[in-house]
Amino acid sequence: MPSNNYPSLFRRLGAWLYDSLIIIAVLMLAGGVGVALTAGLSSLGIINTSGYLDISDYMSRHPSASILYSSYLVTVAISFFTYFWCQAGQTLGMRAWKLRLQNSDGSPIRPTQALIRLATSAFGLGNLLAPFSTRKQSFQDIMAECEMIVLDKAI
Repeated sequence: MPSNNYPSLFRRLGAWLYDSLIIIAVLMLAGGVGVALTAGLSSLGIINTSGYLDISDYMSRHPSASILYSSYLVTVAISFFTYFWCQAGQTLGMRAWKLRLQNSDGSPIRPTQALIRLATSAFGLGNLLAPFSTRKQSFQDIMAECEMIVLDKAI
């Protein structure tokens, strides 16, 4: 069912701030797992970290290790948003601010839409278009052909 209850810029930015804090925590946890895994591989002799001060130095200065580690963290962040947007239409920040992402018919967005939305969001700057859009859509919502709505307080 289509909605005409679209969020204000303030509400969007509130959810963005909450999600920023959550994704930082998720990436810290994922980073710890990556460092622990690299340390384990080093202690087993599978990777050679000689010539580096420690595991952190190896992961930041070794060309393939730094690319692999950065790619891993980007994949974690993309997976986080894609999973929540496609399954429930909400991240935890959006849930706190009573927002949901959906197609205009009320169905959940597809993974392709989530990836388009992430690629065009400019780390949240796309939300600055929302106050000037007819349906208060952000740039990323327009590009992904989806909408963000405000849920009723009862939900």
